[in-house]
Amino acid sequence: MNHKLSHHLLWERLRVGDKDAFFDLYKELYYPLVNFGIRVCADADTSSEATDLVFTTIWDKHETLTRVDNVEAYLRTFLKRKLLRILERKRKINDALFNAGADGDWMEMSYEEFIVKVQSDELVKYQLKNALEKLTFRQKQLIHLKFFDGLSYEQIAEQSNQSIKTAYNTIYDALKILRKEFNA
Repeated sequence: MNHKLSHHLLWERLRVGDKDAFFDLYKELYYPLVNFGIRVCADADTSSEATDLVFTTIWDKHETLTRVDNVEAYLRTFLKRKLLRILERKRKINDALFNAGADGDWMEMSYEEFIVKVQSDELVKYQLKNALEKLTFRQKQLIHLKFFDGLSYEQIAEQSNQSIKTAYNTIYDALKILRKEFNA
């Protein structure tokens, strides 16, 4: 059976909530999509992040997905849009950091002070990465929606098909875990 037909059949099963079909589609298309994303943005981490978001979203919204003839092409388009949003968000963050630091103290730091600051920033990144690994998939997803996408609890609940209270509690629990990991 050719890949296009196979993907189409998996997509149709996914639409009705078949987890095995979702995982089969994930296994078949994850790496091709990551490689495509790398060609788009030239960053493997960003491509992996965006591909994860694509698959998270299609599972979360499987009940409302439409029929698709060419699943891989559809997911590539979806991935490209996710990548553009992530890159735009990163650009905004970098611009904000640059503008905040343009007249800040770091411009007057000695080289040694600057190196210490960069190393401490790297330590914080490392601690954050390790702390995020302690979260469940759902907690990571909701933290991302709240703090990276800037969504309200109402929007998060709607997007994740949960009640507002469940979304709030999930984020609260995730923040407790992150706080504990940073204070350890």
